[in-house]
Amino acid sequence: MQTGGRALRWSLSCLPCFSFFLCLFAFSSLLFARQAQGQSNRRIPERPPASTATLQGLIRDQSGRAIPAVQLDLRSTTSDQHYSTTTDAEGIFRLRDIRLGVYEVKLVREGFQTKIIPSFEVSKPELTVLELELQASDEKVPATMCPSGVPGIPCIPAAPASPATPYPGIRSPASQGESPATAEPIPPDSANFSPRPDRWDIAMPEWRRYETQPDAPYVKGHWYDPFNRNRIKGDYPIFGQRWFLNFTGTSETGFDGRRVPVPSGLNAQDPGSSGFFGRGGQEFVSENLRLSFDLFRGDTSFRPVDFRFRLTPEINLNYLQTGERGIVNVDTRKGTNRFDTHVGLQEAFVEAKLHDLSPNYDFVSVRAGIQQFTSDFRGFLFSEEQPGVRIFGNLRSNRLAYNLAWFHLLEKNTNSGLNTFEDRGQQVYVANFYIQDFLAKGYTTEFSFHYNQDNATVHYDDNGFLVRPEPVGAVVNGTVHPHNIRAYYLGWAGNGHIGRLNVSNAFYQALGHDDFNTIAGRPVNINAQMAALELSVDKDWVRYRASFFYASGDSSNRSGASRTDGTARGFDSIVDDTHFAGTDNSFWDREGIRLTATGVALVNPMSLLPDLRSSKEEGQANFVNPGIYVFNLGADFDVTPKLRAFVNSNYLRFDRTEPLELLLFQRPIRHSIGTDFGAGFEYRPPLSENIVVRGGASALVPGQGLDDIYNGKVMFSVFGNVKFQF
Repeated sequence: MQTGGRALRWSLSCLPCFSFFLCLFAFSSLLFARQAQGQSNRRIPERPPASTATLQGLIRDQSGRAIPAVQLDLRSTTSDQHYSTTTDAEGIFRLRDIRLGVYEVKLVREGFQTKIIPSFEVSKPELTVLELELQASDEKVPATMCPSGVPGIPCIPAAPASPATPYPGIRSPASQGESPATAEPIPPDSANFSPRPDRWDIAMPEWRRYETQPDAPYVKGHWYDPFNRNRIKGDYPIFGQRWFLNFTGTSETGFDGRRVPVPSGLNAQDPGSSGFFGRGGQEFVSENLRLSFDLFRGDTSFRPVDFRFRLTPEINLNYLQTGERGIVNVDTRKGTNRFDTHVGLQEAFVEAKLHDLSPNYDFVSVRAGIQQFTSDFRGFLFSEEQPGVRIFGNLRSNRLAYNLAWFHLLEKNTNSGLNTFEDRGQQVYVANFYIQDFLAKGYTTEFSFHYNQDNATVHYDDNGFLVRPEPVGAVVNGTVHPHNIRAYYLGWAGNGHIGRLNVSNAFYQALGHDDFNTIAGRPVNINAQMAALELSVDKDWVRYRASFFYASGDSSNRSGASRTDGTARGFDSIVDDTHFAGTDNSFWDREGIRLTATGVALVNPMSLLPDLRSSKEEGQANFVNPGIYVFNLGADFDVTPKLRAFVNSNYLRFDRTEPLELLLFQRPIRHSIGTDFGAGFEYRPPLSENIVVRGGASALVPGQGLDDIYNGKVMFSVFGNVKFQF
């Protein structure tokens, strides 16, 4: 009883609330109804009624066959409106934008009676489909005009068919009692076809189909115009029907201003200077003119070419200005500036397709001569233009691809990086295998094997510096000791996307033997690793990326106990051209930093490896090095379709510092290299690769390890590059 009373009191107390909400609901409903009524009374603007129609139809003869080339005229009976058309090969005609009204219809065709329908009304602004019938010229039956499926338009019946011949020159089948008609002879091809001996030189059709068409006409190309049809850009055969020439001319001008630590040397440019480190400012200007002539036999489709010959000479002019002597040349009398030129042959090969493996363009080809080759997606291990023989092709509709290659390397010009004609004494063997859509659609993986056979030689570069063997360690302390390197690389790499996540990865295991490492001062076995991973996500016009790079370092060649080990664990490449962790927008990757008081570099240009190597191109691989960790964050911005911007940051650490301590006679050297910042842009005015402008700036803020080696000053660089391509 007490519970019931409490419930009754709660109901009475809530009654005013229920009443309020009920009134609010009623008021809202009334307001909504009035608004709806006001909107219903408001006039909705309508499109003006159409005043034109479209007429389409088919003209047949009495036997139901289509009649081509019939002239059809519509002439208004009340105004000067007039429309005319002709049936096509299938007897079909079309008339657009006919004003509503009453028209006289006239049909004219040679061999048929001219028919006139004095009154035909076009009364509705819609498509009207007609079926028209004509009689042969010796028949007196009026034409039939039946709108197909259009209500309200009468159908005029036709007279019975006449056995007369429907078309001139074609006899009807013989009637009963007559001898069978002889078959009409087939006319020669010349009567119906106009042969074109050169199918590539067919004139463009008339581009303007309608008077109000806003399209631009076809543009006829010129020899100096790479954007339209051009004979020297592979759009027409150069001779015959299947031989094409594709000429590509490239001019690339680059500027690089940097500040890097350099020693003052024994002959300082500034006599009053007593510091160990000299002035590190440097300016470098380079001009490359590359001319590529590609002559190939094929059909310009997706089908691989049958035969190809390519010749690519390249001309380089470069100028270097420094602040100290002994940098541009081993002879300090050469001063602080250097201007140099060189002409190299970067490509000269023949290629032949050996066999087509399937109708889906699977093939196997061979290429012999100086050729460009990059063995993985990011250039971590081997990227060069060198003479060699390469067998390549694909399988399973290009899902599988492979390379078997052998290269016999040439020496490089020191200041331009172009080929010379001097034998390098080094051979490289490569076998790799690609699988598309590996585990996930859009992701391609690669398995590879590399063998580097670098023979013992002595070599001085074009500026007089000893680069092979490296002028450190036992070479400095004793006689020059050339050494052989036999290195094997087992690799796995990948590139692509898995869903929305872009993935690029690589792993290499290096094995082999160096019969006399100059830093260790003895033979060493090789056991080193490298790993890289980049993940990125695209969101609207921004790509956010993060990456990690690792190369193992060596610690076993310092103490006496390690002499029984004899294993070099610092990873080094064959000839790398690394595009990872920022590339141009990373000071560490773009700029080479020499190790002062030695003849080697801490890191070479376009490389992430601190391999203590005299030169990336002319020196030998060195597996006694500190190794590195690189932690990267960056973003790419598609500001406009023509402009891209980049920001990049790296944190770098040595894996081991014992090789540096051994080489510099300095201990301790800490592990932190520093933080690398950079930003850049790429601008393409024609939205193609014909004009590309790139630029940027980067700086390396030294960490404790770099401060121990150098003087702790911030290293920085600015660069600009302009490329014109025809």
